[in-house]
Amino acid sequence: MSKHILLLNCGSSSMKYQLFDAEAGEPLSSGIVERIGQEQGNLVHKVDGEEFQTQQPFPDHTAAFTGVIDEFTTHGPSLDHVVAVGHRTVHGGSTFRESTLITDEVIAKLTELSDLAPLHNPPGIAGIKAAMALLPDVPHVAIFDTAFFSTLPPESYTYAIPKELSHRYGLRRYGFHGTSHGYVSKQAAVFLGRPVEELRLIVCHLGNGASISAVDGGVAVDTSMGLTPLQGLVMGTRSGDIDPGVFKFLAGQGMSVDEIDTLLNKQSGMAGLCGFTDMRDVEAEIEKGNEDARLAMDVYVHRLISYIGAYVAVLGGVDAVVFTAGVGENASHVRGPVVRRLAHLGLRLDEEANLVRSKQPRAISTPDSPVKVLVIPTNEELAMAQDTLRVIGA
Repeated sequence: MSKHILLLNCGSSSMKYQLFDAEAGEPLSSGIVERIGQEQGNLVHKVDGEEFQTQQPFPDHTAAFTGVIDEFTTHGPSLDHVVAVGHRTVHGGSTFRESTLITDEVIAKLTELSDLAPLHNPPGIAGIKAAMALLPDVPHVAIFDTAFFSTLPPESYTYAIPKELSHRYGLRRYGFHGTSHGYVSKQAAVFLGRPVEELRLIVCHLGNGASISAVDGGVAVDTSMGLTPLQGLVMGTRSGDIDPGVFKFLAGQGMSVDEIDTLLNKQSGMAGLCGFTDMRDVEAEIEKGNEDARLAMDVYVHRLISYIGAYVAVLGGVDAVVFTAGVGENASHVRGPVVRRLAHLGLRLDEEANLVRSKQPRAISTPDSPVKVLVIPTNEELAMAQDTLRVIGA
């Protein structure tokens, strides 16, 4: 009998879901509920190439999940083969170092950790409670974005602030996108035909949110995101690394803490630099002669190159640099400048291979390149489904 996993990813006003055949490694259905808690909500359910839409109020996550179950009942596929529900959980703090079977005690601990991820953990907990109430006869598993980075050494995760504060409030680097970084690291090893235990990899997860990791022998030793997903690379709307003194300066100009937080998380990055977050739009603007777009791309590439160079130093060398996620997999005009400017470190770009668009793993470095450059499509849903099966022992 097929083992199906229902995957949930809940935001404050949204619930994304996917039904996955974990053994076949294929999605069977997907959908999203939007505008939860607002006057009129919207649910889109996709199955067998068809799309079904329902517009009605969804006052909370329980109502939203009830709507999801109704869609499966009406349009399929059946939920009879679901053996577990996997919940994407953003922040596990230093408590949860791997995916975990959800119990009342786990929910209580996640609630305690909500201060570390106030935008992500509370809606995630709401989704967990809703799903456990409506699907009480199957196990539920929390899959943490931070888990892959629980192996970071102290010199990597420690901030240079008074240790009493760090210990009291859990202030340290946690890292995010861990499910993707872990999956892509393993797939890179498969593609290269070498054990992941003997590889030094730098994984660039480049999407609207972007992060980079140094992976030594399959173990994460450094990553760009920190206490929150704001730190690190330039992103679609996030600034990434910035002088912390900016907070005091802008506060002195009359901005509140919440306004500054919104500025750096939702109005900065590529959006703040040039008004565009989609790299296809940025490239089109560059071709039109838009100098703001050109500068934005230069800043993006400069930050990425700086991190790669730093991680080569951390690893003591590198066997492969890997690009993944929406930008990493599709934007040749981003990969190209990065690899060309790292030629002195042994990365040699195959210009024609870089232009190929494919959903398959591939090398974009020349055969004689000392450091391999790979494009490995991420599949966080498959990784989550497989991890859920592992946790329940199926």
